[in-house]
This record gives sequence, structure tokens and C-alpha cells, in this order.
Amino acid sequence: MRTALKLTAFAAALAATFGTAYGVGQGVAPVVEDRPPARHDTHTEAATEGGDDHGGHEAAPAGGLQISEGGYTLDLKTPRVTAGERSELRFTIRDAGGDAVTAYRREHDKELHLIVASRDLITYRRLHPTRAADGTWSIPVELPRAGGYRVFADFTPAKKGAENLTLGADLAAAGPYEPKPLPAPSDTARVDGYEVELSGGLRPSTESELKLTVSRKGRPVTDLQPYLGAYGHLVALRSGDLAYLHVHPNTSTKPGPNISFSATAPSSGTYRLFLDFKHEGTVHTAAFTVHAGQATAEEPAHEEAEGHGH
Repeated sequence: MRTALKLTAFAAALAATFGTAYGVGQGVAPVVEDRPPARHDTHTEAATEGGDDHGGHEAAPAGGLQISEGGYTLDLKTPRVTAGERSELRFTIRDAGGDAVTAYRREHDKELHLIVASRDLITYRRLHPTRAADGTWSIPVELPRAGGYRVFADFTPAKKGAENLTLGADLAAAGPYEPKPLPAPSDTARVDGYEVELSGGLRPSTESELKLTVSRKGRPVTDLQPYLGAYGHLVALRSGDLAYLHVHPNTSTKPGPNISFSATAPSSGTYRLFLDFKHEGTVHTAAFTVHAGQATAEEPAHEEAEGHGH
């Protein structure tokens, strides 16, 4: 993830209308619970050392809107799970010939990064699946709420000349469905006893800085720990189609309290930002709702993240 936010096109609204119950199907494998690139640049994080500090960039296409792109396809073998029950999420990345991909370029300490987010952008999970020799990826997961979800696989095949891709597929969690409104815009998020302040904002077609400051009990946190090779990872999703925006870190060698990213919103609209940071051995996720191209509320309400430390 290097230095800009990018995205394109509105694709899908709610994966389905869940009445009293969202009909499920078969038995399942594990998926995770609530709580987060352009062509790589698909991850977003402030490097613990040496991150790139680039100037302005033209916004690249957003990822996650297609299940197949660049000759690769996300084959989600677990399209349904039951909310509140532990399952196993399984999937395979296939090449143009239909064969499972078994060789990846390692980026940010992982061969593949997996994000699961609910269509209403309330539930968010960054997962770390394991790959079997035959190319099948799997991860235990438990989604807390029924409804529609989007699964994002962010990876770069090891094949020479291959580019980073973010592919997306729909996932349904069965159970009584209770829609929730998107949290109001706020420049403050509280999670697990931490407070994260956001300064700066998104601007359509213009690069801007997003600075996040982490504190606890009124004191700045200056001993953040590296997580996937960085002091912070930022994922941005556009409300409406869940386009996966590409946010990139600015150079940072200090373990807090500030983590800085550069981003360019390709359009006006509402976005949801998810910041993952690690402190005292636990990863926490702070979430923000922001508008690009619109003024924020004069007195935004503080937001308590629904996600848990992981």
C-alpha cells in the first residue's frame, strides 16, 4: 500500500432482502466477526520503517467490485454461513485456465490479505487465512449479524509481470435481519479503551492527508507495535457499492501516536474508514464515517467501534 486512495463504479446494493430470516444453505466453514488498495497498493499501512512518501497520483480503479479480473477469479466455496455460529470460510483463487493458484508474492508479511465487511459497513474483519497445498484457502469465522457481506481477497500472483488484484464476492449470513444505519460522520472513534482522532478529509480527485492519532486514558500512545510490517493499516470502503479504496501510507518511523496516510477519493460520497493498529500484543480496529466533497457535521458525535481487539 503506498500513497493514494482509488476507486470506481457503484456495483451492488444489499446482497438480498432478508425478511425474518435470511435463508441459508449448506453446512459451512469458519468466517470472522465485526470490527480493513489500488494495484498494490491495495493494503494501507504506515510502514514501520521506510514507507514511501509519494506526491499526487491519479486515482486508480478501485478493487473488490468484480469477482474476476486480469485473468484471475475468486472462487468462494462458502457463499453462506449462519450468523452467530462458527464456520469455516473456504475459497480458491483460479487463473484463466481454471487452475488453482498456489504461488503468491508475499506482501506485508502475507501471501494474501482477506477482508470481510457487511453491506451496511457496520461489521468489519481483517482475516489471515491459511493455504493448503492444493491452493484452497480457509479461515474459521463467526459473523455476529445476519445480512449481506462482501469478501475481498487482496493478492499478487507470483507469476512474472502479474499485478496486484483485489477481487470481491458476496457472502450471506442467515438469521433474523435487523438493518442498521451507517454511523454518523465523526472525527473521533473509541475502541477497547483507546481513542483515535482523525484529522484531514477525503477530497474527490484531489490527494489529501488523513492523520490518525491514537491515545489511551488521555495520553498519546507512543509505543505502537508493528502489525503486518506497519504501525497501522487503513482500509476504505465506499458506501453503496463497497468499492475497495486504495489508501497508502506516508513515511513513518515512529511508533505513534500519529499515523499518516495519503488518499484520493475518485468521487464524492460517503466512505467508511477502518484503521487497524497493534498495542500491547492486541490488534484493535477504529472505524470512521467520512464524506468526500461534503462538509462534515459541526459537532460530530463520538463513535464507539463495534469491532473487538484481535
